[in-house]
Amino acid sequence: MKLRIAALGRIKSGPERDLVDDYAGRGTATGRPIGLGPLLETEIDNRSLKSASEESRALAASLEPGTRLVLLDERGKALSSRQLARHIGQWRDEGCREAVFCIGGADGHDRSLLPPPDLMLAFGPAVFPHKLVRVMLAEQLYRAISILAGTPYHRD
Repeated sequence: MKLRIAALGRIKSGPERDLVDDYAGRGTATGRPIGLGPLLETEIDNRSLKSASEESRALAASLEPGTRLVLLDERGKALSSRQLARHIGQWRDEGCREAVFCIGGADGHDRSLLPPPDLMLAFGPAVFPHKLVRVMLAEQLYRAISILAGTPYHRD
């Protein structure tokens, strides 16, 4: 099952770009033997998009039918790494082809323009900068893959 981060905007070269690429590469390598991956990223150009509605339309257009949709939202559930791994493992075991984790713009998602999400995920009640959320998500996806693969990366 492919795992994809769909995010508005670009991360140019720098430490955040390096971290996202590193975790995506690790996730792809670790996940391949257990039916997960590649761990991909889609950057949606939002320079011409003027509202959360336009941004959500662009995100919706990037989704294939049958995709498991995860929206990152401050009102979502704060899951442990093991709980996130269980969701991903269950979707894989059900034969899902792709799970897409969507990071909205500064004004969030217009949920009326997106398919109903399979999960709304939060990294707690605080609001984080967009670049850091992408890094945190990439790391958590790698961590979930590592948990499912039984590697020693995650420690309880």
